[in-house]
Amino acid sequence: MAGHVQDRWFKTEEDTNGKETRVKTDRHGTGLRYRARYMGPDGTEKSKSFRDGQKRLAEKWLTRIEADMDNGQYTDPRTSRTTFRQYAERWVKTHTGEINSREAAERRLRLHAYPHIGTRPLGSFKPEHIREWIAKLDGTVPAESHRRIIVGTVSAALSAAVDDGLLSKNPCQARTVQLPKPAKPHVTPWSADQVFRVRAALDHRFRASVDVAAGCGLRQGEVFGLSVEELDYEGGWLRVGHQLKRIRGKYVFALPKGGKVRDVPLPGAVTAELRDHVKAFPAVEVTLPWRTPDGPAVTKRLLFSGVEGRHVRVSNFNDYHWKPSLAAAGVIPLPEQGARYAAAREHGMHALRHFYASVLLDAGESIRALSAYLGHADPGFTLRTYTHLMPSSEGRTRKAVDALFRAAAPQDHGPQTAPDA
Repeated sequence: MAGHVQDRWFKTEEDTNGKETRVKTDRHGTGLRYRARYMGPDGTEKSKSFRDGQKRLAEKWLTRIEADMDNGQYTDPRTSRTTFRQYAERWVKTHTGEINSREAAERRLRLHAYPHIGTRPLGSFKPEHIREWIAKLDGTVPAESHRRIIVGTVSAALSAAVDDGLLSKNPCQARTVQLPKPAKPHVTPWSADQVFRVRAALDHRFRASVDVAAGCGLRQGEVFGLSVEELDYEGGWLRVGHQLKRIRGKYVFALPKGGKVRDVPLPGAVTAELRDHVKAFPAVEVTLPWRTPDGPAVTKRLLFSGVEGRHVRVSNFNDYHWKPSLAAAGVIPLPEQGARYAAAREHGMHALRHFYASVLLDAGESIRALSAYLGHADPGFTLRTYTHLMPSSEGRTRKAVDALFRAAAPQDHGPQTAPDA
């Protein structure tokens, strides 16, 4: 047994003859009688008190403590009294990754987790508490994909609590806890006609941004963070080494999403458009902090700039250049007089990235190569997102046979030349 059970109502004393006898203590009949005591892994004494008649229960508790120590599931009873909010707030501050990710995690916890489970001690968590909380989310967060992200953030915090020895198991991972289902991605790529109509409707200084996004698959921040030094015209490669990013209302240069620097094939057609663009709008030197608003200053020669000669302000571009071009191209409706353009999330500049993916898949490019060009961390994610765009086997069969017949057609001189059967 990890410790021993102390009887606080009796003590052992020696009489005048040296014989040990049990005598009542000053606490006899008052308070909790038994105190189960043991030494924790940190070298300090831990204890828990039990009522009269519960000595067997105290002994079982000590046996369970000993078993938990043996199998690595021991948690300190005092630290497990830490509330979820107390721990999660510390966890967010040490969250590795980009500042935007930490702030998003903090916001999700503050708005959707702390009001319901924030005051619950970590050691008291059971799967039923998570099930009840997820049920409440159904009524406050309509989008199932958003609910899944929220639950994932809470689960990550609880997994960290397990690693830190404050919790024996993560209740979010219990078999009876049904997590919100992931959203089924279904990308409907633009047609080439839509791409070129939107391009034509843009101001001349921004048209080449469509070529880079649709022809190289870059994200919007990567397009507007693209510098002259990242272009290898002769070799036909484009290096995506950083992006233009907005953090707390301030713009910074930062690594691409997920920190994945990558090289992307630079088609000749895109090269020609970029050369023409630079002649009309020379690259501008822009100095911004690196990674965080208080980071060291970094200077880049950007290919795309705003009318004021500085970096592109993405929110301004979206509201005053991109959406008007979408409307002019017939992708979204024109707003009524004095009204704002309707939200068009599926028709953001990211649509050009989907177009790029659809073109490569239709040409027979592999998922692994596409994943690398897009900068995805996992080819499996690329497959799940774009699997419905991959040519079907029957489609490939039709193309193969059609190509064979088209190639053979000029040699067909009619039935008179057919050999005798």
